[in-house]
Order: sequence, then C-alpha cells, then structure tokens
Amino acid sequence: MRERSWLPGLGPGLGVSGMLVATTLLAIACGGDGVLPPPPPVASVILVTPAADLLVGGTEQLTATTKDGAGDVLSGRAVAWTSSDPSVASVSGTGLVTAVSPGTVTITATSERVSGTGDVEVIRLAFAEVSAGDHRTCGVTAAGIAACWGNNSFGGLGDGSGTDRSSPVLVAGGLRLTSVTAAGGEEFDSGDHVCGVTTAGAAYCWGFNSFGQLGDGTTTGPEQCIAGAPCSTTPVPVLGGLVFTMVSANHDHTCGVTSQAAAYCWGFQRGGELGNGIAGTRPTPVAVAGALAFASVSAGQYHTCGLTTDGAAYCWGLNADGEIGDGSSYSQTLPVRVAGGLSFTELSAGYYHTCAVTTPGAAYCWGLNANAELGDGTVADRSTPTLVAGGLSFTTVSAGTYHTCGLAAGGAAYCWGFNGHGELGDGTTTNRSTPTLVAGSVGFLAISSGDTHTCGLTAAGAAYCWGDNSTGQLGDGTTTNRLAPTPVIQ
Repeated sequence: MRERSWLPGLGPGLGVSGMLVATTLLAIACGGDGVLPPPPPVASVILVTPAADLLVGGTEQLTATTKDGAGDVLSGRAVAWTSSDPSVASVSGTGLVTAVSPGTVTITATSERVSGTGDVEVIRLAFAEVSAGDHRTCGVTAAGIAACWGNNSFGGLGDGSGTDRSSPVLVAGGLRLTSVTAAGGEEFDSGDHVCGVTTAGAAYCWGFNSFGQLGDGTTTGPEQCIAGAPCSTTPVPVLGGLVFTMVSANHDHTCGVTSQAAAYCWGFQRGGELGNGIAGTRPTPVAVAGALAFASVSAGQYHTCGLTTDGAAYCWGLNADGEIGDGSSYSQTLPVRVAGGLSFTELSAGYYHTCAVTTPGAAYCWGLNANAELGDGTVADRSTPTLVAGGLSFTTVSAGTYHTCGLAAGGAAYCWGFNGHGELGDGTTTNRSTPTLVAGSVGFLAISSGDTHTCGLTAAGAAYCWGDNSTGQLGDGTTTNRLAPTPVIQ
C-alpha cells in the first residue's frame, strides 16, 4: 500500500518516523500549539518619488516599500494609491503618476491602514532662455528648471538616458540654472555637449567628453555612449571652484566669464581657441591670456570671441576664413582686437564666422561667407567686420553653422545664409544673402541659431523652433522639418 503524507507540502514515502519528525518541526514553528504565527503587520510605508518635478503630460512610476516594526522589508503586501488632487496629477493602481495641470500634488500609498506620502510638482515650461545647438535644443525657466529635447546619442539632453526626445524632458539632478548653452557642430559626436550656470555661479556640463569639454578633469567621462565614446548623461561639475556669470559651448570646447570678469576656456584646441597661448587639450578651465576684463564670451567651431566691459571685441583661435576679424588669415593663440575699432553690445561666434551688434543697432559679420551667412549680399569671405545689408536696427544676433539670425526692434526675427532645412524660417528652403523676415508674425524676445535649426523665445516664455527636425530638435512632438516657427510643447 502506497503511503501519503498528511502534512501539506510533504511528499509521500516519509514513513512513520518521517511523519513524527515533520510533526515536531511544525509544532516548533507554530510555537508548540500547532498554529502558525500571524505575519508581522506593516509598520511603515516608504514612498519613493524619482523626480520632484514633472512636466504637464509626463508620467512617472512611483514605488512604495512596506516595512515591519523592526525595519525589515515586507514583500507581497497590497498597496493602494491615491492623489490629493487628480486634476493636477492622477495615479494608477500600480503607482504610475500622470501630470495633468500645473500645481503640487501629494501622492499617498497605503498598506494595511499605514500610509506614506510624497509630493510631486507639475510644471508647464515658461522659458527665460533657449539655446539651439547641434541637433538638440535646451532651455531654462525663470525658476531655473532646465529642459532639453532632440538628439541624445551622447547624453546631450542630460536626462540620464540615451534616448532621443521630440518634446522637452527635464535635465536630471535638480539643479537650478540661470543660463544654458547647447554646443553646435556639423557631426553628431562634435557639438554634443551642453553646459549651464547655477544660481550660485557653479558651471555644470553634460554630454560628449572626448576632449575634456565637460571640464570635469577627464577626457573619459563617467559613462560610455555610442561606440564606447566617453560621455555623461547627467550634469557633472566643472572643476576649479570658479564662480561664473555665463558660459558658452560650441563644437568641442567651452568658455566662460567669471564674476571677476576673467575668461576661462577648456576642451579641445585645434587653432588656439582656448586662448591660453599653449597648445593642447585642457580638461579643466584655463585662463585666457591678456588680463582683459570680459563681459561675455562666445565659443565658435575652432575660434572664440569675447566682448570686454567697454564693448571692444577680441577673438582668438583658427582664422583660415577670417573669423578672427583682424584682417588676416593667421590663427591666433592669444586674444587679438577685431579690426575697425567698433564698440559692440552683442557678439556671437558661429561655425567659421562671427557676428556682432553695435550700440546704434547695426549688425556686422566677418569670416566664412560661402553660404551668405554674413548677410552682406555676397558670398565673399570677409576678414574684417562687414555691415549686414538692409539697414535694419538689431538688438541681438546669433551665428549658427551656416546661417545667422537676428532680432530687430519690436521683436521681428530676420535670418540669412543657408536654408536647406528651412532654418531661415521664411517658408522656403532658398538660401538668402541678406536678412529675410521670418514667417508667422511672432514677436521674439530672444533668438538662437543652431546647426540646421533655429529657435526663438517670446516675452511670454513660449519657445518656437524651425528648420531641421530629424531628431526632434524642434520640440513639437514630431520629427518633421518645419519651414516656419512652430511652438515647442510646453
């Protein structure tokens, strides 16, 4: 006759002695009376909120950990989720939060009548600054919240991932920034870094780092991106303890101005663009030589320019196309004064050209002009400042890779140069050798020219972009090129 166990979970064939042993073990486990002890009750619920801020329309998966009175984790306990205001943010039965409208909401996780809470702030982006770079765009709000969109192959969006985004995503780390600058460049690996300055004046960078352009003391970065390239997908601090008022990133180097009006640069150096008079890549900030007092600097492809506190323009670096503006084609490893003796209020270094605005509002450009990016009605290179045609009075200009844009009085946007992707925003893909009005009648407060796209910012904080959108750099939720200003999802 086949024996069967009379205890659950015990197989057949134990025999009488086996049954006695099993009975004894069960009695011990049950405290000697044959009754299993009840499981320990939940004493605390710990709610983990990965992000304190959430964009309208965004989602975030929350997790809740249940623990007993001894602090040990209890698994398998049921958790109920509730939101203090579903009109601000709703939460599913699994803890997935969906942002609905701006505001702050408390999410509660309850297990066995014990609750844990966490606050989530839902924001709608109202930008105070926007910067168009190489296949990506970044912006910062008046509250210092930074967001980026577009290509993310080398971590240039700073969200901790390598996934392209066609609408804004928040930069990780919870930093509060006063400004942000997205590097330009023709290739996806060059110009794939972004930098910003915090409210305390500390500089942070993220993205590609093969040449030390992040300023963290390495040319490796904490992570590896495409093909093993060094990068950081989240912001890392620039070393040196300097207090910056602004930074400018382009191609593979970065420059900034400190609170003491001193200029510093770091990263790749091909033609002297770091301005320290010494050849070689620098993974941490080095002082620009000359003891000049700078109000601002602008990093170009392989050159850099700056405005002194009295409005004089100086440039240094590669000068094959006259982008230094000193009347020569010789590269300079130290700052040299731009020819002409003009006094400028704004200056922007592009790919191989530079543009600036004088106090009366006249725009001048110099350097490469193969695509009419100088706006003087020709395609002839200029090694000294040349007046932009049209007689417009500009408040600001922004030099991109092969095009330039500026704002006239009243916020009207004009662009000129290469237009193969619609980056001039005039509804066509026709190159323009003189300033052409951007379509749409949108009044802008600021404008930024990138590689093959352009973005503008209104006084209300709304961002518009146009041109190439192959990686979502226009931020409208698509990858469709736009020939006229299109609102960024905010």
